[in-house]
Amino acid sequence: MSTEPVDISIRNLGLAFGDNEVLKDISLDIAPGEFFAFLGPSGSGKSTLLRAVAGFGPKPSGQILIGGEDVVNLPPWERNLGMVFQSYALWPHMTVRKNVAFGLEERRLAAAEIRRRVDEALELVGLVDLADRRPSQLSGGQQQRVAIARTIVVEPKVLLLDEPLSNLDANLRIQMRRDIRALQQRLQLTTIFVTHDQEEANTTSDRMAVLNDGYLQQLGTPMELYDNPANLFVARFLGTANILPGNIMEENGRKVFVSDSGVTFPMDIEGRGQRSIVFRPQNASIHCGRVVSDDAHIELPGVIAHTEFLGSIVRYGVKVGNETLLLDQPHIQGEGLISEGTEVTVLVARERILALAG
Repeated sequence: MSTEPVDISIRNLGLAFGDNEVLKDISLDIAPGEFFAFLGPSGSGKSTLLRAVAGFGPKPSGQILIGGEDVVNLPPWERNLGMVFQSYALWPHMTVRKNVAFGLEERRLAAAEIRRRVDEALELVGLVDLADRRPSQLSGGQQQRVAIARTIVVEPKVLLLDEPLSNLDANLRIQMRRDIRALQQRLQLTTIFVTHDQEEANTTSDRMAVLNDGYLQQLGTPMELYDNPANLFVARFLGTANILPGNIMEENGRKVFVSDSGVTFPMDIEGRGQRSIVFRPQNASIHCGRVVSDDAHIELPGVIAHTEFLGSIVRYGVKVGNETLLLDQPHIQGEGLISEGTEVTVLVARERILALAG
C-alpha cells in the first residue's frame, strides 16, 4: 500500500456561517509526507479548517491546493482524501472486514483486489485476527484502528484526523498516538491531525499551526512554538508559563522591566512601554542558601507559598513581591520538599526570558 505524498498549500482562506466569520485569512504550507497538526481551544476554527480541506461545509474563499490542484470547487468525493472522525462512524451490523472493504466495494473494485487491500490494511493496524468481529465486540482502541484501516485502504492522497483520540482513556490515547505516528511514517502519507490537546500535538506532529478565534497565531515545530511563542496566547496555550504584565522603563540610566505588581527585573529589553515578560517554570531555580550573583541570571528574593509534587518534578509557588511565580525543580529520590514559608532566592536565566507585546 503506497501513495506518493503530496503537498498542501492553503492561501488566504476565509469561511463564514452567515455573519459569523470562523476562518480569517488563513495561509500555510504543508510539505509532502508531513504530519501536521491544527491545534487550538474549542471554537478556534481548527475543525472547520480541516473540514474545509475535506470539502465539508460551505465553500470558503481563497485556495486549497493539494498536489498543486485547487480543490475548493471540488466535492469531497472528488478530492481523494481520507478522514477519520471523532466518533469512528463504523457500521455496527458489519464485520471489521466488511467495514474496511466498504469504500472499495463502492468503487466497484474486483473482489480479489478488495481482499488483497483489506488484508494489507488490517495487517498494518494489527487487526487481522479480529476481522470477523463486529464493532460492538471491540475495544475503543480497536474500533479506532478499524476506522483508520477503512480510511487508508482506499489509498487517499491525504489523511485527515479529526480529534481521533478524544473518546479513549488516557493510557490508550498515549499508545494510539504512538501507533498513528508510526503508521503515518511507514506510509509516508501527508497527514493533518486536529486536536485541542497540546501534548498530543507535541508528540505526533512534525509541525503545527496554533489557531484562536479563527486566526492563525503561529506555526512551526512543537519545540519552536514552545520555546519562542509569538504572542501571549501561544505562550499560555502551550504549557505553563509565568506571564508578568508591566512596563519597560529606564532607571539610573539602564533599562528595567517593572511588573504591574512592582517586581523589578533589571534587564536589557528593546523598546519602551507596555510589555509582558514570559518564562517557563523550568527556566528558573530556587536556592535556600547564599547564592553567587552573575550576569546570566536575575536574582529575586522570595518565600515558598505552596508546593505540588508531580512525580518527576516538584512545582513550587514562590511569592516574589505581590507575584506568585511557578518554578519547577527536578525531584531527586530521598530529597524532601522545601517547606512553605521558607525564604529563598530565585534565579531566572536572562536568556530564557521573553518580552511580548500585550
